[in-house]
Amino acid sequence: MSGILVHEWLAPTGGSENVFEVLTRVFPDAATYCLWDASEGRFTIDGESWLAQTPLRGRKVAALPLMPLAWRQLPAQEADWVLASSHLFAHHARFGGPARNVPKLVYAHTPARYIWSPELDARGESAPARAVAAMLKPLDRARAQEAAAIAVNSRFVADRVADAWQRESTVIHPPVDVAAFGVDPRPSDADENVLAALPTEFLLGFSRFIPYKRLELVIEAGAATGLPVVLAGAGPEEERLRALAATRHPGRVHFVIAPSGELYRALLRRALALIFPAVEDFGIVPVEAMAAGAPVVAGALGGTAETVVHGETGALVDEWSPAALREAVDIATATAGDAARTRAAAFSTDVFAQRISEWVAANTGARA
Repeated sequence: MSGILVHEWLAPTGGSENVFEVLTRVFPDAATYCLWDASEGRFTIDGESWLAQTPLRGRKVAALPLMPLAWRQLPAQEADWVLASSHLFAHHARFGGPARNVPKLVYAHTPARYIWSPELDARGESAPARAVAAMLKPLDRARAQEAAAIAVNSRFVADRVADAWQRESTVIHPPVDVAAFGVDPRPSDADENVLAALPTEFLLGFSRFIPYKRLELVIEAGAATGLPVVLAGAGPEEERLRALAATRHPGRVHFVIAPSGELYRALLRRALALIFPAVEDFGIVPVEAMAAGAPVVAGALGGTAETVVHGETGALVDEWSPAALREAVDIATATAGDAARTRAAAFSTDVFAQRISEWVAANTGARA
């Protein structure tokens, strides 16, 4: 039985793109469609929406009001099922022809956060955004009723789907390439020079330097424990974070800008613990850290509360006070790396591939 895979827009990198790439490997005979392909050759797509032929291509904010319409005007296709990888409106997808009435499945990374959960995404906090959200919510919920079945990446998102879309869903955690983090990294000579300039032990924060990642709390963890901190990543918050580091933990915060993949893995191997304050729908970085044997300190809210096991692979905190951070780091650094690696294996690509193929088969009659 043939299928169609659809995704929002496609970028060169991103967590949802990683999931979509694995889906194309699990279902190699499925056709692929998206709003527009800006993946710079990472993907080979069978079709794009009409938005790709307009000046709105690549302009996500400007194109947003037209996306629901674009998803309803996909071309005629023959298929036995459609699987939408959705974090905005891809679950609205409707093809013409025989594919119009086949079972539509949805793998929901989240209902659109800046429509349904503006407290978690600053893009939804402005007055114009809230006005647009008020108009889009009824339509978005109605389109979600078309799905024959919905899978989600965490229980955290399952609760959001139940609230926003009023639908039950199946939790299938997204794929993480845990095998890549279980082998010794091979940093380049330039990377070795970066490592040589860092402390031998440190707390690590790794993400884009943007507000909702809350990297200032990594600095606070260093200040609370007296331990050096390494902040790795890049983004518009760099200047603010450097200024904060100079005030809150002077001389003890080191920045590694845009590390290579091998350097990132080497940092995880050396870190006393990964400090991960962001409230994520799932959170791939903590699983990568555990796969490398590093314990994780994360919040007790969000997807990390489902992956990090308190007292075994790290520590979960309800508040980010100095006392709570000191206790959490003590708990995390006392855990064994083998337990973290074992836990990470539960979120491997192979586990995802088996579960998603069985789920599609159960809901479409396709062979798993």
